[in-house]
Order: sequence, then C-alpha cells, then structure tokens
Amino acid sequence: MLKGKTALITGSATGIGREIALRLAREGVHVTINYSKSEKEALETQREVEALGVQSLLYKATVADDLQVRQMVKETINKFGSLDILVNNAGVTDFVKHDDLEGLKEEHWDRVMDVNVKGLFFCCRAAAAELKRQKGCIVNITSIAGMTGLGSSIAYAASKAAAISVTKSLARVMAPEVRVNGIAPGIVQTRWVAGQDDHIKRLAEGTPLGRVATPEDVAEVAYSLIVHSQFVTGQTVVVDGGMFI
Repeated sequence: MLKGKTALITGSATGIGREIALRLAREGVHVTINYSKSEKEALETQREVEALGVQSLLYKATVADDLQVRQMVKETINKFGSLDILVNNAGVTDFVKHDDLEGLKEEHWDRVMDVNVKGLFFCCRAAAAELKRQKGCIVNITSIAGMTGLGSSIAYAASKAAAISVTKSLARVMAPEVRVNGIAPGIVQTRWVAGQDDHIKRLAEGTPLGRVATPEDVAEVAYSLIVHSQFVTGQTVVVDGGMFI
C-alpha cells in the first residue's frame, strides 16, 4: 500500500522520528531524514533506512526557519518526484520547574514556540499543495503535556496544546484531500529522559500498563494513522499507557 511513496519526517535522526522513518522504510517508503544538530545520528539513521531497500535524502534544516523548510520540501519533491506523508516530529524543550515562574525566561518561550508550533505550521504549509495533489496525510507528534498542562515546563505544555489546536485547524482547511492527525505520547524512553531512571520508574509504576512508551510504540500508532485510519482526521491519539485515563 505504501511502497514507492515518500515521507518527510522532521527531527528523524533519533528517537521517535527515527523509529517512524524505519517503520515506513520497511513498507517501501522513501524517506527524507531531517535533522538540525545530530548529524552523526542522522547518518546512522540514513544507513539503516537505505539498508531496508529504499532511497533517502538527508537534509539539515531547522523547522523554525520558513525558507529552510520550503527548500527542504522542494528538494524532497525534486529527488523523489512526490511527497505523500509528512510527520512533524521535531521538538525542543527546556526543563524549568512549573513553580519557578521567574525561571521561565522569554527565550524559553520563544524557542519552544518557534520549533514546536511555528515549525510545525511552516512544514504543513510548505507541503500543503503537494500533499493535496497526492491525497496524502500529516501526522503531528504533540504530547500529553498539551492536554494535562504538566511536563518539562509551562512553556512546553503550552506549545504542545497549541500544536494540538493547529492540528484541528489544518484538518479542516486541508480536507478532503489531506488527513491531519496528531499523536500525544506520555513519557517515551528516548535520550530526552536519559539518566532519569528513578523518574521513569515512578511514572511506569503509576501507569496501568506498567511501563513507559518506547519510540516503537509511537511509530506503530503513526503507521496506523497513515495506513489504516482513512476516515480519521483532526484527532490526537494519546499514547501514554493509560496514565491519564
């Protein structure tokens, strides 16, 4: 069903983005692997993707820069001939305790909003015409923080709430050709939480399923939204093991 199609996955050098790239590559999807800093990891992801028998494009760009985003989309289409799937996974955060109001600086707000909200929108806008032509789809990786108000900082939670809202808005304006959905993971075992073993253990124990998510868990939901959910749009699927039932 997906063989020969093309996906652009932002922030796909590591973690969730990497696993989504590999999951789609196993189905024969050509992949643009986007990164902003993690070149070594991006090259490794590219090697693993191509070992699955598909083509890839490695592209360094910050999604907060509209011109870089437009060029990335353009070069993706030039290389592969089309763009069918956009996964907005790139995200940033700063860890600031919620009760430290003075510690949450303007630069923290600017950074998370630029990447997590504006960057998501820039990518969707740049890809919109081609995705409509291809009757493609968009998956936005948000966060349970956008629903609970919890998370690494108040600014981060607000940025993810905004991303969920943008997902709904774009689902309306890009229909009926393009479906736009989101995924809101709880804590995921990635390098963001590396070294926080006690914190992860506490969260896992408070989850009905008894563990935190893996990047593979999120990738499977992304795959399902892309392939099996043809009458679903504007929705954000929570992947938190039941933590916030």
